Amino acid sequence: MIKKRRLGKNGVSVGSLGYGAMVLEGYYGKSDDGHAVSTIHRALDAGMNMIDTADAYGSGHNESLVRRAIAGRRHQAFVATKFGIVFDESESGTDLPTGWGFSLKINGTPTYVNKALDASLRRLGLDVIDLWYAHYPDPATPIEETVGAMAEAVRAGKARYLGLCNVTAEQVRRAHKVSPISAVQFEYSLWRREAEADLLPTLRELGISLVAWSPLGSGFLTGTVTRLDPTDFRQNNPRFKGDNFSVNRDRFSPFMAVAREMGVTPAQLALAWLLYQGEDIIPIPGTRRADRVEENALSADIQLTPELLRNINELARPGIAEGATLI
Repeated sequence: MIKKRRLGKNGVSVGSLGYGAMVLEGYYGKSDDGHAVSTIHRALDAGMNMIDTADAYGSGHNESLVRRAIAGRRHQAFVATKFGIVFDESESGTDLPTGWGFSLKINGTPTYVNKALDASLRRLGLDVIDLWYAHYPDPATPIEETVGAMAEAVRAGKARYLGLCNVTAEQVRRAHKVSPISAVQFEYSLWRREAEADLLPTLRELGISLVAWSPLGSGFLTGTVTRLDPTDFRQNNPRFKGDNFSVNRDRFSPFMAVAREMGVTPAQLALAWLLYQGEDIIPIPGTRRADRVEENALSADIQLTPELLRNINELARPGIAEGATLI
């Protein structure tokens, strides 16, 4: 059973590693619902009790899948979900270019916030969401208005803690003045380290946890990705396209070699490195396979010396990966 970490300055204790359920929607290959439920159960058994989902994953299916998985085990699960990406064509929103060849439609208006909350509660089969995030800030709606509406959900007992995703340090400051923010979810790994510049110092000043999505670089840091299925979501990722993929394999090969020398997998070493970045970091690796859940959980037991950390920081220094990131 992995150790726990506190969510935010005054929040609840959760597993130092969570579980990202997005991968169960077929974005990285086929996924069977029965196996998906078993995988979530394995995460709960390992103490990876923060189960991270979103209303947009599978157009609501992912939340329903989480409902199945936590049936009878609600006391073990800390459920985090998100709203803001519009997946219903009848709903309005603001186009947000991702930089990956497509745009997202985002709605952070108070009216939509309330509608999305009730829909998520129904799909999850819950009376209260443990951690409720705005998935992306709406370019057309001040973040103060979005968070103000989210705060009403806390007062109404429909959400326990509030979070933001994919935001700037300045947006975090503005939001935190409206209502306490417990967690900010942002892509963070040896593959992408921009959070270290401005965002992470701001979160630490305000006592907010960083929940690291894609902590294994969309699977790249596992060292097992050699080709992508035509339907794989990563076909949109510039870091996997053309020459970038082979360039990145060459650049990260010394890091992979360190993992082999230690007798651990590259994924385990990448997660261990993240855990060593601070007690306020909670990675949420996702996998479709129960055995990979076990592998990821073991990363919490890996001991890294200061010398080894310095070596890893140099081998996978900020900016080493070739290709643009999502937004």
